[in-house]
Amino acid sequence: EMPNKHAALKQIRKDRVRRARNHAIRSELKTMTKRLHELLNAQKRDEAATYMQDLARRYDHAASAGVIHRNTASRYKSRLTSRLNK
Repeated sequence: EMPNKHAALKQIRKDRVRRARNHAIRSELKTMTKRLHELLNAQKRDEAATYMQDLARRYDHAASAGVIHRNTASRYKSRLTSRLNK
């Protein structure tokens, strides 16, 4: 089924690009979060603290890009920070 309008075709192209970008950003966040958990489990606190700063920046960027909601970004950052401070 093909769209009848040129604008609808363009919208499909845009959706595909956005979906790919959102997927890449989400995937990176998950991978980085996993890495932070590994650092915390290995008791590498200093390394984890510097890594957390980078991760927090990535969460904020994802929220500003509209990939995730800003409250979701805040929640993840809060939970990870409290886990880091334990």
